[in-house]
Order: sequence, then C-alpha cells, then structure tokens
Amino acid sequence: MKNPVFSVLFLTAVLVPAHAQDAELRLEGRVAFTEGPAWHPSGNLYFTDIENNRIMRRDPSGKFHVYRTPSGKANGLVFDTEGRLHACEGGGEGGNRRITRTELDGTISVLSANYQGNKYNSPNDLVLDRSGRIYFTDPRYGDRDDMQITDAEGKEIEGVYRIDPDGSVHLVITHEVERPNGIALSKDGTFLYVCDNMNDTPTGNRKLWQFEVGANGSINLESQKQLFDWGTDRGPDGMTVGPDGNLYVTAGFNFPSPPNQTADRYKAGVYVFSPEAELLRTIPVPIDMITNCTFGGENGNTLFITAGHKLWSLEIAPSIPKAIRPTQ
Repeated sequence: MKNPVFSVLFLTAVLVPAHAQDAELRLEGRVAFTEGPAWHPSGNLYFTDIENNRIMRRDPSGKFHVYRTPSGKANGLVFDTEGRLHACEGGGEGGNRRITRTELDGTISVLSANYQGNKYNSPNDLVLDRSGRIYFTDPRYGDRDDMQITDAEGKEIEGVYRIDPDGSVHLVITHEVERPNGIALSKDGTFLYVCDNMNDTPTGNRKLWQFEVGANGSINLESQKQLFDWGTDRGPDGMTVGPDGNLYVTAGFNFPSPPNQTADRYKAGVYVFSPEAELLRTIPVPIDMITNCTFGGENGNTLFITAGHKLWSLEIAPSIPKAIRPTQ
C-alpha cells in the first residue's frame, strides 16, 4: 500500500567529474541507508531504505515518497515485464527473510519464504531472466546464530537460488561462492554474474564471478570464471548490466575499515567491465558504502547509484572508451 509523501531534505547538487564524455555525478537527495534501486517505465525510481525498513519512490519530478513500510527489511528490487515489483526481504530485526512480489493491485505475494522448510539467511539481491525465472542471493552478514540452511556435512550455506515460474525453488550455487551479494545476467541471458563479498575477515573473497547459464536456467558450475579480484579492499556489492552491455559494479572504500578491509588500491566507485571482462574504467563516488546501481531515465542511459545514505545519478555517454583504471 502506498503512503503519503514524507519530508526529505534536498541538497545542492554535488558535482564530481566522472569522464569528459559523461554528464556529472549528481546528488539527488539524502534519505538513509539506500540500496536496491529499480527503474519503472513510468519514470519512477524505486529503492530501499534499509535503516528505516521501507521502500522509497522517487517520482519524475524528483520528489521522494514512501512506497511501502514496513518493507520486511527489503534490499534488492526488480520489476518484471508486467510492472510488478519483486523484492528480497532480508534478515535481522524486522526482516521477513523471503522473496515477494507486489502485484499491480498492491497486494503482496510471497514467492518463497524457505528452502526445504528452512528459513533463508537474508535474501539480498535478485535478477529475472526472460522466462520469468528469479535468481537471488542469500548471504548472512552479522549475527549467524539463526542460520538454518546447511549442507550434508552441516556446513552453513550462503547460496544462490532460482525460483522457476511454477514456484519450485532450486539451490544452484553453494560453496563455489563464499558470500554472494549482488547478482546480474548478461544481456543475452547466457551468463550469470555474482558478487562475492566476504568482508568480515581480512582474507575473505572480494571477487566477481561469472557462470554459464543453460537454456533451462541451470548453472554450469564447472564454467565458473573469476572476472576480477579487489584483494583486501572492499569488494563488490551490487551491479547492473547497462544498455551498452557493459557490467557496472559498485565496490571500494575511500578510507580503510580496519582490521578487515583496506582502501589501498580500489576506491569507492562504479567499476565498468566489458562483456569480455576487461575493466574499462571507474566512476568515482565521493562517499563510502556505495551499495548498488541501476539504469533508467528518459533515454535509459542514466545510472542511478545508491551510496552512503544518498541517491546519486549520472548520465552515461553512449560509447565508453577504454581509459580509466584504478590508481595503482
């Protein structure tokens, strides 16, 4: 159910050069702990405010509204071709630990609340393929006492799942990824990308993985390929595939977070990879805790970025040259 407009402080735009051919990074407004942006063809941008347990809507005029509260600690969002909003509802206090879909009449359908009778850890991010299959990640950050999904040896699973149109749920990736976070599909649907961000140990994975996807939605685990490694710096969080086919991944810190995460090489920003996995450039963001991004806007080339209690936007040039790499 939609709620009335709430007061929001609009700040003067902070302009940060990203590239000579792009527009400039623009601060759209301050909200709270922003995540999971999703564009709707009506010109509305939806995103989550995890701190205040709500889903927000930015209308075409730039005003912010509360779309749903409480949200079940919603994180990742995505619309299907019918305009229905799918959400990963996370864990922790107020979290529902499930995948939901908001129907066109506003009712909420629960697509999956458990796997084989065990509650999910904390559904984080999701993506839909052309057949309506849903892939979602299920990591656990923070307290791990109430984790329920384990393998045959009793080892806890932070996995990737697929929900088919018939409602069946399949665990498609288990220990191949340490802690899956952001997720995306290539434009042709033949590759699944997974952000692996184990940030509570100095030696945890901060990697971007690629898997081949079969025609039936299956994942070829033997095809696993590492596309990038952020080392001991802050790893990849969210991502999206742009209209140019490139992969836009949020990662990095401007300041270290000891003892587990450094900021030696990869600063906070959006890392742009070609379909061939070449790092083309980085788009710096002047704040830590950059979380996710998506494309939208009138021409589909506006990159919306959630980072540090703020929502940002940037118009991306139609063609992106191979240029900027992180400072060594």
